[in-house]
Amino acid sequence: MKKKLWGGRFSKQQDAEFEDFSNSMYFDYRLAEYDVLGSIAHAKMLGKCGIIPKKDSAAIVKGLNAILKEIDAGKFIYDFTAEDIHTNIQNALEKKAGKAALKLHTARSRNDQVALDTRMYCMDKCRNMHRLVCGLQDCLVSLAGKNAGVVIPGMTHMQHAQPIALSGYLKAYVRMLERDKSKLCYACHVADCLPLGACAFAGTSLKIDRKFVAKELGFSCVNESTVDAVSDRDFVIELLSAAASISMHLSRMASDFILWMTPEFGFIEVGQEFCTGSSIMPQKVNPDFLELLRGMTGRVYGNLISVFTVMKGIPLTYNRDMQWDKQPLFDSVEKVSKALSISSRMVTTIKFNKANIGRALLDESLYATDLAEYLVSKGTDSRKAHSAVGKLVSYTLERKKRISSLLLKELRMFAKEFDRDVYKIFDPVVSVKSRKE
Repeated sequence: MKKKLWGGRFSKQQDAEFEDFSNSMYFDYRLAEYDVLGSIAHAKMLGKCGIIPKKDSAAIVKGLNAILKEIDAGKFIYDFTAEDIHTNIQNALEKKAGKAALKLHTARSRNDQVALDTRMYCMDKCRNMHRLVCGLQDCLVSLAGKNAGVVIPGMTHMQHAQPIALSGYLKAYVRMLERDKSKLCYACHVADCLPLGACAFAGTSLKIDRKFVAKELGFSCVNESTVDAVSDRDFVIELLSAAASISMHLSRMASDFILWMTPEFGFIEVGQEFCTGSSIMPQKVNPDFLELLRGMTGRVYGNLISVFTVMKGIPLTYNRDMQWDKQPLFDSVEKVSKALSISSRMVTTIKFNKANIGRALLDESLYATDLAEYLVSKGTDSRKAHSAVGKLVSYTLERKKRISSLLLKELRMFAKEFDRDVYKIFDPVVSVKSRKE
């Protein structure tokens, strides 16, 4: 039997295929740094409380610090035949600290240990993703500032609606991302509760100091319910939910940019470093990053539903089902973090084609709402104004005329309140400035 943190009760070797099936080293090696940091704090506490000799505590801490340096330098040797990252670290520690290492697991179970590692991972990644979201927001604000005077056709139902300032359009995504930052902060808050000391689920009779460990690791509180401490994965779900929300907003932004890149729109060019070509059509510049960004959302949603489903029927307390939370968590965090990083660089390459945008703004149906509000300002009730302008638009479309080319007497066929000042409405800048966004 391979070296494990358990086994005294067993006389038979594990089924080889089951052993491979249950092995989590393939993905939970990502927790190595957090596992070591948690163990250092735990070892210090054991020595401080006199549960193990201080010299053993010091030897353990020294060995763990050496392992941490190897991890940081990319020199730590991960043993993918080990049962999990906890076993891998323990085995490595025994080589550095000798028999003292055997005392590290005092007053600790892998149940509270993995809960600690995962919480620390989630808190760290929440903060990193928060920084990445801020970076993308800055790039969008910068893009809006560079195009402060640009007006584009706004749409509802994918139909021309009203002119809108491009800066206002882009800042809508900034607002979406601001809400995502709040969700990340909340996810971090939910994770910020020390589980260590719960042991398997019922705590320990040994006189440990959980508050000392919490302070060492930067946790603001201790989970007083040892049962909840090992069985809770709400903090994972909160982070996955925040990641899903970010992914949704990135997907919506990508959809706009993909449309704007089409020849039918021709509003923007995206740097070729974020596009690919076709293996058969030489002329193609495809928006592959944007399409991958949009398609990624399905995977991130799936990861959230996966963990929700794993957790929905698990009785208290810890059950091995919960091992399946790691892959969805790591996958979403890594994919969304990369997506945010690349999106920031991509946004800085966007260039707007003002000539094509200008041609789109020649569609005078964009000013129909302005015309209706003009009539309201002259005393017409809103229902009557809406009807009059609707008929006016139909009249010009049938006769292939522009509304701005009609004589005043023609306009008055639809509403007597039309006057000479109505013609200034047909200017996208005037239209945008007349409204409060």
